[in-house]
Amino acid sequence: MTLPLMPKATAVWLIEKTSLTFEQIAEFTGMHPLEIQAIADGDVAVGIVGHDPIASGQLTREEIARCEADPTARLRLAPMSVQLPKPKTRGARYTPVSKRNDRPDGIAWLLRNVPVLSDAQICKLLGTTKETVQKIRDKTHWNSANIKPRDPVILGLCTQSDLNREIALAVEKAEREGRPVPMQPEASGHH
Repeated sequence: MTLPLMPKATAVWLIEKTSLTFEQIAEFTGMHPLEIQAIADGDVAVGIVGHDPIASGQLTREEIARCEADPTARLRLAPMSVQLPKPKTRGARYTPVSKRNDRPDGIAWLLRNVPVLSDAQICKLLGTTKETVQKIRDKTHWNSANIKPRDPVILGLCTQSDLNREIALAVEKAEREGRPVPMQPEASGHH
């Protein structure tokens, strides 16, 4: 069951403003009935200001009245009218100026050692463009003569966990599409 936002503060408000049973409040807030009893007795949560679940749209007055009339009834969260923001995934990353010259080396290393990665995944990992990845692959990059494949994790261009996640996604996609998984032995997490 989904719990209300700020369960303890919600419990304080429900204790003060309603005649709901401790069991009903405990079940709704995901707390133990004895903890609700302790809050009601003033032993716990002394400084916590009550949070009105009606004002935040988590409960309706009708729902509270229904449960006050029937001690065996259980409170149900109201459907959220406001969507909580989804946690942001990392987008294109900023690469410090001092490391930008290392980026082509990292791209070359990924192309050679982790061929299962798509160009889009390489772009996302290293904060580059598909055009740059293509030029390094075709050896038409303006600095091709000086590019030496080097591990982007060691260069500090991405983290090992980000790289592992992208590899896992690429392998899963290849298997789902029934394609063979091209993989070099040295690319499988040697750090």
